[in-house]
Amino acid sequence: MPARRAEIARPSRSRRLLLVLLALVLVAAAGVTTVVLVHSGSDPLPPGLPVAAVAEPVLPDLAVPEPALADDAGDEPVPDPAALAAILAPTLADPRLGGRLLASVVDVADGEVLFDASADQPATPASNAKLLTAFAALSTLDPGDRLATTVVAGSTPGEIVLVGGGDTTLSRTAPSLSYPGAATVADLAQQVLGNAGTEITGIVVDSSLYTGPSVSPLWRTGDAPSTYAAPITATMVDGGRIGPGSRSRSGTPDLDAGAALAEALGRPDLPVVAGLAPPEAALLARGESAPVSRLVETMLALSDNVLAESLARHVALARGQSPDFAGAAVAVADAVAAGGLDTTGLTVVDGSGLSVGNAIPPRLLTDLLRAVAVEDGNPDLAPISSGLPVAGYDGTLVDRYEAGRTVGAGSVRAKSGTLDGVNALAGYVVTAQGRVLAFALIADQLPPGGPLIGGEPVLDAFAGVLASCGCR
Repeated sequence: MPARRAEIARPSRSRRLLLVLLALVLVAAAGVTTVVLVHSGSDPLPPGLPVAAVAEPVLPDLAVPEPALADDAGDEPVPDPAALAAILAPTLADPRLGGRLLASVVDVADGEVLFDASADQPATPASNAKLLTAFAALSTLDPGDRLATTVVAGSTPGEIVLVGGGDTTLSRTAPSLSYPGAATVADLAQQVLGNAGTEITGIVVDSSLYTGPSVSPLWRTGDAPSTYAAPITATMVDGGRIGPGSRSRSGTPDLDAGAALAEALGRPDLPVVAGLAPPEAALLARGESAPVSRLVETMLALSDNVLAESLARHVALARGQSPDFAGAAVAVADAVAAGGLDTTGLTVVDGSGLSVGNAIPPRLLTDLLRAVAVEDGNPDLAPISSGLPVAGYDGTLVDRYEAGRTVGAGSVRAKSGTLDGVNALAGYVVTAQGRVLAFALIADQLPPGGPLIGGEPVLDAFAGVLASCGCR
């Protein structure tokens, strides 16, 4: 896809380095005390925690804010590595980590390594792999592009074909209960009724844009369908959910999309089958997703596995790879390397991080996070920082930094990751003296039989130390 770099002005050094800091300061200053949990990713919810559906999740605007701090920002004191290591030592010894924590902490402004615990060693990243998918999507695709779902005339009179373009956010409701700015099935139906010119007798669903298996052979049994993933098809509604606002995902998301269109047409009895659109078929309707930049933000904020896999397949299409799990994995890794990052030790097998076959050194994650903020970097990468949840306030970190873990709330913006035996956290933190740091923490050998999120309090404490410690 052609790039449109002129649409996003290159921020000044202070604005680039402090984009994350400004967002965190604004959150803290707002004094937010009530939050609504929106969760759809691989990071599991603690047992018994209620999930509330919201009409329109609110994500930060993509526009870079006006500078709120002095132009000499970035001159704040840098933590002393030796002092930082000393104060972190008890945290690293916490038995809840299972004896292994891989960690990287770097200063965003100058790249100085402030803490390194086997940071070059590959580890299972869980949903931290979505940071690579986000980087690949924003550096490969035009961030202003939108994914299209179309309806065309079928091969027989009265037949229509719903053609999937990989937009997993197409919504049964207006507005969507899960995805800001999503196209709606109702709008497609209205266009079809105005353009078909004949009675509709059946719906064919064409999901041929994607190839290969819809469920990765490297995923665990039960991963799809589940509450956090569905089979990956090019045609979906509501991220493959069985209904608007539901957590449960369908095993036939493509046919569900066809059934949703039939319902919106006022003909729920219409037969829905999988098939192909005829060549040069007449266009009856078209709906477009939010821009890729917004999709990336949503994917990170909600840790949405289905959206991550779809974005990875579009990276594959743009880079000449097959739009399946294998091709997407190659394309994401190639895009990260093409972005100038050292991919030594990197193994990518999916776009979401659901597979334990993924391996990422923490050093690569902090390199990526710093690339988002450096002065001469790619400004199209900004949605990575704006899409990261703020600790204690939104996304998958809404319930973190509570019950004795308040240090870091509002000053940590990070992507979490959770699989059996793996807890991870990577993002940005503002120190007590105003310095912006990038960090990546992966504990991938949690004690067997322990809680799924048993290492989370330790990772939160680590980030809290970074937030509270001047360490001079």
